[in-house]
Amino acid sequence: MTNEIYMENIMDHYKNPRNFGSLESPTVKHIEYNPLCGDKIEMSLLIENGKIKDIKFKGNGCSISQASTSMLLEMSNGKSIDEIKNLTKEDVFEMLSINLSPVRMKCALLGLDTLKNAILIHEKYGEKNE
Repeated sequence: MTNEIYMENIMDHYKNPRNFGSLESPTVKHIEYNPLCGDKIEMSLLIENGKIKDIKFKGNGCSISQASTSMLLEMSNGKSIDEIKNLTKEDVFEMLSINLSPVRMKCALLGLDTLKNAILIHEKYGEKNE
């Protein structure tokens, strides 16, 4: 695929984010910010039997932060906690399939940071942490 096709996919996720919103009764909720550009992601997860049963996010920011979070959540729903813990920044970069400057890399990784930190909070404090 050409870079243009990947950019179209990113813009589609930015304009029509998947899993956008918030859960009524999440197991854990977490917010992360990127102070360099003002991006914000608030994520809520419903975790049952060691798996993500449902996941939603709200936020604002650049197309890369919002689209990468949408794409990440689309592939994370239904996965086990261990599978999520094994996700790397390279997985996110591969998912986006475009070259990013160092500043834009932080934007692209905001969703992954939020997701992994939500999992850590869940593991440390248990059920119903908001």
